[in-house]
Amino acid sequence: MTRKAIGAFLLLATFGAQAQEADNATHVPLGEIMTVFENLGDTIDQQVRVVDIGDELNVGVGVLRRVGARSDGEELNAIVHHRVTEVYYVLSGSGILVTGGDESDGIEFPADSVSVRELIGPSGRRTVSNGQMQTIAAGDIVVIPAGVPHVFSHIQDQITYLSIRVDHEQVLPAGYVHPSLE
Repeated sequence: MTRKAIGAFLLLATFGAQAQEADNATHVPLGEIMTVFENLGDTIDQQVRVVDIGDELNVGVGVLRRVGARSDGEELNAIVHHRVTEVYYVLSGSGILVTGGDESDGIEFPADSVSVRELIGPSGRRTVSNGQMQTIAAGDIVVIPAGVPHVFSHIQDQITYLSIRVDHEQVLPAGYVHPSLE
């Protein structure tokens, strides 16, 4: 993935969310994304930045890495974000992403958890079946609207992707910068 391609993607994702009313653009250089990626440690998801783009809209930029997921069952444990839309841009690897489907057994994440406060806003887990299965791979973009459950049912080896989080209710902390960048 080139620096130019990532920059173009970030620009399109932000512009597609809504026209920016702020008085300047926010540049998220590849170096920052790679620094946060290198500091993932045992976590799978870290926010790089959250930007207030005006008109009560935030945009978060996260980087995620998932490894070796596999489920041969008909029911999967999916995550659902109630107020944040995600746009995935796959940097490397591939997997089978399951979205939507029949939901049951909902459990909400604690409001004071780091995931809810910094990454994804109010969210929970759902058991899902009969979802749409699609193979996604490097270069693909997936838009997951708020309220749609999603889960990887299979990851060959690993999948690394950017997540642009469109936060139309400003539940994510505007101005957030990952600690490794400070």
